[in-house]
Amino acid sequence: MAMRTVSVIARKGGSGKTTISVHLALAAFLRGRRTILADMDPQRSASDALKIRRRAGPERVESTSSKLFAQKSTAERQGFDEMIVDTQAGDMSAMATAITLADLCVLVIRPTYLDIAAALPAVEVIRRLRKTAVIVVNQAQSQRSGMELPAVERALRAMELFNLPICPAMVRNRAAYQTSLERGFSVEEGDDANAMAEIAELWREIDSTATRFVLRPVQSA
Repeated sequence: MAMRTVSVIARKGGSGKTTISVHLALAAFLRGRRTILADMDPQRSASDALKIRRRAGPERVESTSSKLFAQKSTAERQGFDEMIVDTQAGDMSAMATAITLADLCVLVIRPTYLDIAAALPAVEVIRRLRKTAVIVVNQAQSQRSGMELPAVERALRAMELFNLPICPAMVRNRAAYQTSLERGFSVEEGDDANAMAEIAELWREIDSTATRFVLRPVQSA
């Protein structure tokens, strides 16, 4: 199978883009995929998280929009199965490069008005380039009595206007995500069963979507 490139993007800082990027890279690695994470964010938080890991894990490379194409070509020649790209929030030029090179774009959005509004330019780039994309809702409040809170429901309805698929695996606001990255771990290697199940489901959805649509662009609405 050809190497798949998954670009994780967010227009607004604090969305949890890096948390999702690192967890997807670790999820792929823990399932036996040879994985490399390309860190385009100047803060290098994804690199820092993997750097402190004290067990085997994904490879990592610090990247920029001018380096990403060559780094992707090198990773393909070296036989990697997955490249996860952690983009820079707010930098539309770098984001467009990552979108262009992606087999799948993962658009990370918190269920807030400001996050949804900020995502519009990225959605436009995805549509203009006719790329396959999925929205991942991150840092959502937990359900009550099995029901989503009204604010989350409203946000989900607003996201539907993007006419992009919303990943059914929603990532909740849990402390485990940050405490695990502080040790270079995935929550799948921890003891929070709910967080473990969320990331396992997220990986299944992303993996199956990337498999179905690799090298096949989504049709514009």
